[in-house]
Parts: sequence; structure tokens; C-alpha cells
Amino acid sequence: MIFLAGFAPFQPTPGLALWSLIIFLLFWLLMSKYAFKPMMEGLKKRETTISDALAEAQKAREEMANLKAENEQILAEAREERSKMLKEAKDTKLSIINEAKEKAKEDAIRITTSAKQEIENEKKAALMEVKNEVGMMATEIAEKILRKELKGNPEHESFVNTLVGEFNQN
Repeated sequence: MIFLAGFAPFQPTPGLALWSLIIFLLFWLLMSKYAFKPMMEGLKKRETTISDALAEAQKAREEMANLKAENEQILAEAREERSKMLKEAKDTKLSIINEAKEKAKEDAIRITTSAKQEIENEKKAALMEVKNEVGMMATEIAEKILRKELKGNPEHESFVNTLVGEFNQN
């Protein structure tokens, strides 16, 4: 192998160092004017865009939290309204049932009273009919007995004729 003893890729000589420094400064000056400024402006724009986006995101989070709170409140109100409506419906149902029961009781009492009155009237009519029939039968029996007894007795016949005559005059 060949040994390169005196080879060094960079040998610091004062002239080379000075020219390297001047070239570096010129490169730095050109880069700062044409590359670093636009990069810095782009970075600043990006930074403001990111901070604006973060602010918008925070604002959106706050709005979402507000909307969520409003939704929870609306849901709570809807639940409360639903429970009120269910309670009102239940109360209405109970009142309708109670009214129906009361009306049924009143109707039952009215029908019972009417039936009792009708039974009483029928009973009175039947008693009157029985009394009339018994009276008719008693009259017929008395008539038959009287005819049998009065038949052939002239004294009795004249008495009966007198009574009939008085009865017709009254």
C-alpha cells in the first residue's frame, strides 16, 4: 500500500483562510438578503398562521363547549317538559276515570231508584187490581147469596126495590 504521508485535505494557510472568510461572509450576506429574509418571513407567516389556527381551534373548542352546554340544557328542559306532559296525561287519565266512575255511580243510583219506583208502581197497580178483583168477586158472591136468599120472599124483594129506587135518585 501506498502511504500518503504528506497529504492533508485542508492545509491552513493564512491566504486560504482569509479568502475562505471573505467568501463565507459574502455567502452569508447574499444568503441573509435573498434566502434568510424570505425564510424568516415565511416562518413568521407560518407562525402567525399556526397561532391564528390555534386561536381558532381554541375558539371552536369554546363554542363546542358552549353548544354542548346549551344542548345539555335543552335536553334537560325537554326531559322536564316530557315528564310534565306525562304527569299531565296521567292526571287527565285519572280524572277521566274518576269522572266515568262517578257518572256510572250516578247512573246506577238513578237506574236503581227508577227501577224501585217502577216496581213500587207495579206493586200498587197489582194490589189495586187484586183489590178490584177481590171486590168484584165479593160483590158477585154477595149478589149470588142475596139472590138465593131473596128469591121467593116478597118482603125482601120489596125492600131491595126500595133501596134500588133510592140509589137511582141519588
